[in-house]
Amino acid sequence: MLAISKTFGKSKPKSLSSLLIRPFNRMLVFTVESGFQSCRLISNSRSGFCEKLSGFVPISSFSGVHRYYQIRVEISWIWPFFAIVSKSIGSFKSIATQSSCDEVEVTDEFLNQILTAIKSSTYSDKEICDNIDKLCRAGSVSSIAKLLQLSHDEHIFLSDKAYNILLVAASEKNDIELSLQIFKYILVSSESLGSQSYLNLAKAFANTSDCIPLLTFVSEVPELAFPRRAVVMNRILYAFAECGLTNKALMIYNHMKSLKFKLDLFTYNTILGILGRAGHMDDMLREFTSMKEAKISPDLISYNTLISNLRKLGRLDLCLVYMREMRGCGFQPDLRTYTALIESFGRSGNIEESLRLLDEMKQRHIQPSIYVYRSLINNSKKIGKLEIAASLMEEMTSSISDLVGPKDFKRKTDSKSGRQPSG
Repeated sequence: MLAISKTFGKSKPKSLSSLLIRPFNRMLVFTVESGFQSCRLISNSRSGFCEKLSGFVPISSFSGVHRYYQIRVEISWIWPFFAIVSKSIGSFKSIATQSSCDEVEVTDEFLNQILTAIKSSTYSDKEICDNIDKLCRAGSVSSIAKLLQLSHDEHIFLSDKAYNILLVAASEKNDIELSLQIFKYILVSSESLGSQSYLNLAKAFANTSDCIPLLTFVSEVPELAFPRRAVVMNRILYAFAECGLTNKALMIYNHMKSLKFKLDLFTYNTILGILGRAGHMDDMLREFTSMKEAKISPDLISYNTLISNLRKLGRLDLCLVYMREMRGCGFQPDLRTYTALIESFGRSGNIEESLRLLDEMKQRHIQPSIYVYRSLINNSKKIGKLEIAASLMEEMTSSISDLVGPKDFKRKTDSKSGRQPSG
């Protein structure tokens, strides 16, 4: 592999074997194998044109390269940007011609000013995003779609931040078609997507019962997000669950299975949490069994998810069953496990077992949380154990600075939440 620099230098290499695409300063390397002479292309950071050893080649012609050559990926981000999303242009054109009577139409001059700023190196990304934000606040859905259409036609890339501003605007307007199109641009153009992008996509579906576009998009993810499709699908599933869109999250999960997506540990942990929070105990336990049948070993997160949700459903008996199974698999209880069990025993009136678990926590140097003490105090009072409640209150007060509080609790318990790297 030849070293790549900002320019090719004065001398022409004898043999070139790589294709480089670098949208917005992200380097993407391909090896092109064919019976013909290979060539190396390099794009500048703003436009969609790629510099060849001589002259310029429009990035849209990459689809031809991809069609006739076998491409071996050298690094993870692989698909040429416009070749992947070009099939979505028709939707932009239809959206761009629609606007309601109370929407303000943004002039083409203003849209062209934004595009000129993006192409120019004299404007900062903040200035560009400020103008795009003004567009979203003052304009209509059709104006957003028109900006995307113009940038696509001129092979101009927006920054991740700019695309996310557009996504927020489309999501707030509950425009699912436009939200999906913008998300595709973010997905294909970004090396790493932040969680907010996924959440904004999910929010666009909060007030619609039409899930056909969503399921169609899920079917497209393998091509759009390869080779990180598993990470992307898991994060989409997680985002819908985080937004409280349980039914849609379950619909996505069932569609993943129908498409023969390879489910992994993160997928199962996510669906266990979704089903548990929804109170679907039988389905949760059924998926846990399916997980093991698929030769995917549960981890501490899996067991904690089961125990925590079974505790909420009042199934202390099953909490103990999975506690024993967890220990049999070599996992020791952590703060989340103890919290769920102490709460469960306390609610059942077995305050002695709750206190024993508290002592076990401290012996294992696991710092109790404020939640644990408050649960013990309240449950002790309920069964008339006022002296125990007073003693626990005194102990909590004396060590309040060392206890895990609301902010620490999430950080400590979610540090191994099973979340995958951003993507």
